[in-house]
Amino acid sequence: MLAAARSGDADDVRDAIDRGADLETRDDSRRTPLLLAATGDHVEAAEILVEAGADPDALDQQHDTPWLVTGVTGSAEMARVLAKAEPDYGIVNRYGGTSLIPAGEHGHVDYIREVTTNPDIDVDVNHINNLGWTALLEAVILGDGGEDHQESVKLLLEGGADRDIKDNNGQTALDHAEQKGQDEIARLLRG
Repeated sequence: MLAAARSGDADDVRDAIDRGADLETRDDSRRTPLLLAATGDHVEAAEILVEAGADPDALDQQHDTPWLVTGVTGSAEMARVLAKAEPDYGIVNRYGGTSLIPAGEHGHVDYIREVTTNPDIDVDVNHINNLGWTALLEAVILGDGGEDHQESVKLLLEGGADRDIKDNNGQTALDHAEQKGQDEIARLLRG
């Protein structure tokens, strides 16, 4: 089951389920088949696992869940699949962040659009991680200021991101954008 999910072989995943394989079996890193499928963006395999009742909240040893890794991979399609399993959107990763925070860092535009507009997905757009950063702050601080990060900032703002939240050093996203010379993002944040 683990090998099939890791490789994304949907037929083998289905066969393993039909043979009674444990949906929550774990590898050496405590990753479940659904987490492996989500990490590899193997949508068809994940759909089969979700339909069979796999747990979208199963934590691995790094404190990731199938849902949380979608923010890193940026897969809007996987987000839609996992939303059907009704994950706990409040579970946070090892940095204390929700899935939107790494999505902001990476400028995953389609993912941010999906998460901020899909009524079935309820992620707190203003969640603050252990570093004192929201998805908006992370998009500016760790982003490159390019088109994907500009669009990410725009979508986060449209999705309700609070531009006035300050990081642990008392700086807003606008402060960071101005310091980094991210002129277009600064313009968006001045709104």
